[in-house]
Amino acid sequence: MARQGDTTSNKPKRGFAAMSPERRREIAAKGGAAVPAEKRSFSRSRDLAAQAGRAGGSAPTKGRGKEKA
Repeated sequence: MARQGDTTSNKPKRGFAAMSPERRREIAAKGGAAVPAEKRSFSRSRDLAAQAGRAGGSAPTKGRGKEKA
């Protein structure tokens, strides 16, 4: 029986692990071009992006810092 973390398994590779490095690079290169610039809301307005960043950083987290009884 294989132990956890054992990399010598008889299972076939799936997904990205089964692809050649060239094919993985080809797919990764498309990541930034998936959505046209005009469809990205933050690419239109630097102020909107800055405002969202501030709001996300200051958003309260439910239950953080409270001890559970």
